Amino acid sequence: MPKLTKRVVDAVRPDPSGRDVFTWDAGDGAIKGFGIRTKPSGASSYLVQYRTKEGRTRRLVLGRVGVLTPDEARALAGDKLKEVARGGDPSADRHIARETLTVNELAALYLHDGPADKPNKKASSWAADRSNIERHILPLLGRHFAKALTQADVAKFQADVAVGKSKADIKTKKHGRAIVEGGRGTAARSLAVLGAMLQFAVSRKFIPENPAKGVPLYKGEKKERFLSEAEVARWADTMTRMERDGTLHPSAAAGLRLLVLTGCRKSEIMTLQWSYFDVERSCLRLPDSKTREKVVHLPSAAVELLAALPRVSTWVLPGDRKRRLGDDGHYTGLQKAWERVREQAEIPGLRLHDLRHSFASFAVAEGQSLFMVAKLLGHKQTRTTERYAHLAADPILAAVDQTANRIAAAMRGGAAKVVAPDFSARQSPAKQRRRGAADAS
Repeated sequence: MPKLTKRVVDAVRPDPSGRDVFTWDAGDGAIKGFGIRTKPSGASSYLVQYRTKEGRTRRLVLGRVGVLTPDEARALAGDKLKEVARGGDPSADRHIARETLTVNELAALYLHDGPADKPNKKASSWAADRSNIERHILPLLGRHFAKALTQADVAKFQADVAVGKSKADIKTKKHGRAIVEGGRGTAARSLAVLGAMLQFAVSRKFIPENPAKGVPLYKGEKKERFLSEAEVARWADTMTRMERDGTLHPSAAAGLRLLVLTGCRKSEIMTLQWSYFDVERSCLRLPDSKTREKVVHLPSAAVELLAALPRVSTWVLPGDRKRRLGDDGHYTGLQKAWERVREQAEIPGLRLHDLRHSFASFAVAEGQSLFMVAKLLGHKQTRTTERYAHLAADPILAAVDQTANRIAAAMRGGAAKVVAPDFSARQSPAKQRRRGAADAS
């Protein structure tokens, strides 16, 4: 048997008969007792086998193949065998550590080792997990032993976050602060993170089962709000006036217009670079959006807006502060600018993200299918687009009524004139205007 190298490890295959396969280190520089175990599923782990001073044989799992390299695992095996030579029992010590592992300690392990287990999870998602852990999970559960957590404890945690028991005013930077609040939506997101962290503990055999399984997530209050055509006009007029007055940053005005014209997310527009703009094909080629690589097809209004912007930086929406590399950083004040515009336009309760929802609502009102809306917004899962399903009711109802009226006329002998149903009460102002102009002509 040769020494365990990456080539040897990659060549190991599971036993078709369903038994574990052990491959031991051998040859020059090998460590006795160091090897890998391959399960019938194909999962492989490094381990070290040794005898305690009482003569008992132990096997200690060192880590998963792919997470550790053979050399890293071999060095770790050597360290464990040195403990054994001094009379220690690392496997027993690990069992004791599992019994006394706190949620604080588990969280540190999860944030350190978790990214290696989930290589496709974005860094921004890990940052959001860290925020939920540090601001909600640790304050309420940090001192609990992970193995002692019950389903009732987890359910109580969600309820406590919902009523605000983890509320805090945290100083973040020299002049920064974070206001941590509760609510059902925050509670559900925090429970989802806690569940993932506990599942990580199950996979590492720190706990036997995940107590978060079976605890239903709270359903947050739906906050989708769509701009009407009248509100769009008032909002656009307000921005134009604020630009003239010098109270709205040019990058903020351009960013807000691009959001509603493209349906993009805030981060996609704020971090937009000129190199992403494909002029010939009228699209944006985003290398790293929330859903990874993404192509945004641009309407002519957005193309004209981009063409009119000055190219003074690598960023489409440049900020004012000079960075170390000599280039302006991208504009970061879009949220605050939006709040000022919203207040002056008298559109209360509208979030910045609702500009994306408004883009979708206008698309559905124009008769676009939910499949097409999903393509426009870059949704990967159809259930994400289903929130707009109720908006498609008007065009469907119009088609149903028009069809039924024609059938009813035929049943009456075809003498009656088929009158198209009047849906003006539920049509948008623009459609009403177009309908009125057509009737007048």
